[in-house]
Amino acid sequence: MVSFLDRAEIDALLAAPDRTRWIGRRDHALLTVAVQTGLRVSEVTALRCQDAQLGTGAHVQCVGKGRKQRCTPLTRQTAAVLRVWMQERHGQPADPLFPTSRGARLSRDAIALLVAKYAAVAEQRCPTMQPKTISPHTLRHSCAMTLRRAGADVTVIALWLGHATARSAEPYVHADLALKERALARTAPAGTTPGRYHPPDTLIDFLESL
Repeated sequence: MVSFLDRAEIDALLAAPDRTRWIGRRDHALLTVAVQTGLRVSEVTALRCQDAQLGTGAHVQCVGKGRKQRCTPLTRQTAAVLRVWMQERHGQPADPLFPTSRGARLSRDAIALLVAKYAAVAEQRCPTMQPKTISPHTLRHSCAMTLRRAGADVTVIALWLGHATARSAEPYVHADLALKERALARTAPAGTTPGRYHPPDTLIDFLESL
């Protein structure tokens, strides 16, 4: 089973950091980028200031598994959050985009800890999060499910996440219960005769006479 956050839970998580503090503003920007792009935690930690392009066609570029480079587009909202953060960050091109308070690169464990911390805060506002184990990879799954529910094909999702094949994205199709419920709603109720209705000629003649 794929563990992911729905829209209300994502909003609660993004609202959790205390943005009156520098670390809270950094973490809000980091979580916003992570949940919208679906980058792996190793890809997030490796982001440099020069990897974020916020002009026309805003995107971030990263080096994923197998040293494959890819660009992931940013929504207008994510680009706006990142733009404000980068103005405050004021780093050199090769500096970490999301540094520690001493300017060093964040570790994978540090990001896992901050995700767990803000998930605990968000649970108070959004109780549906409580049964879920939320990790950085949960944000990646949440991105994929958001794309899936917006109608994206599994091939697009695989490319977006940097998977080697489209088959790697198939679990997101199986995890989308809403998609299955819509399919069920289109089926005929039990006990009905399958097939299409064919009106008799008398009914067609009557309708044409109207």
